[in-house]
Amino acid sequence: MKISEPFRTIALIAMLGSAAPAWANGVCDRACLEGFVDRYLDAVIANDPSMVPLAPGVRFTEDGQELMIGDGLWNTMRAKGRYRLFVTDVPAGQVAFLGSIEEDHRDPDKGTPALIALRLKVKDMQITQIEQIVIRDEKAGARVDQMTVDPVYLEEIPPAERMSRADLIATANKYFTGMQKNDGRGDYPFTDDCDRRENGIQTTNQPTPAGQTRPDPKTSTTYSAQWSCLEQFQSGLLHFVNRIRDRRFVAVDEERGIVYSFVFFDHSGGATRTFTTPDGRTVTAGPAQPWTWQIAEVFKIEKGRIRRIDAFLQRSPYGMNSGWSTWIQGMSDVARDVTFE
Repeated sequence: MKISEPFRTIALIAMLGSAAPAWANGVCDRACLEGFVDRYLDAVIANDPSMVPLAPGVRFTEDGQELMIGDGLWNTMRAKGRYRLFVTDVPAGQVAFLGSIEEDHRDPDKGTPALIALRLKVKDMQITQIEQIVIRDEKAGARVDQMTVDPVYLEEIPPAERMSRADLIATANKYFTGMQKNDGRGDYPFTDDCDRRENGIQTTNQPTPAGQTRPDPKTSTTYSAQWSCLEQFQSGLLHFVNRIRDRRFVAVDEERGIVYSFVFFDHSGGATRTFTTPDGRTVTAGPAQPWTWQIAEVFKIEKGRIRRIDAFLQRSPYGMNSGWSTWIQGMSDVARDVTFE
């Protein structure tokens, strides 16, 4: 006897009782959205799109390039890694992810470590949008795979202290605004214990190596990874990051105070490399040729201040677009909340 779909759903809910998952009521909760990431990655490993529910007309980009489902990483991924950081936005049906993966190697008995920055949009229990950056840097992949997620990211913010979606995005955007043409005089909302990692490398608060002297922000010509988040910004030595554009905020987790963004950092070279520090020194720094970083950046924010920053990044063609913005949007430094798009 053929059983209609509504009766199947009712029977399933009755069988599961109070443990019925949110998707049984047509809502995809935290566990449901994060489960979509695993289902998607399993499908990519198998190169079998039928393993995951894809909406008709699903849109897929990899490294800013629109591709057919089944192309790109689908051809080469062989395993999921151990590092897994989620930013789960239940109201918007978005889940974003930073993780380690393994791709093919010339030796079929080996794998090549890599990193993935992934965003999935889920609507009506189907994936409608897939955006991913694959950082094919073997050393970075191996390094991050050995890391554990900073437990600070997993801590819930007390309900009375939770910030709105708009305020969380505005706070994270102060990081980009403060770095663009950094002058040392901006609004830099960092906690005293703020830390930043880029492709698994600690880029703030590094210990001073034995036998060396900690660099002095007032005499240095480049910023130091031994400085705090605030010291780096107050030094004015990040000025050579002359444009931070296509600032797309794609997932916000208000319960945990986390914001996930895709963004581009431009170093245009030429005259943009020479600037005046807050104490009046003339400094020349930064890449000598035009250079763009394609970045996925995650911020943990508490009481209006940034406590943790994690970024996966790779060099991309100078001035490239994300594949999800118009040319004008892609060149703009205006923050955009695209979580509900």
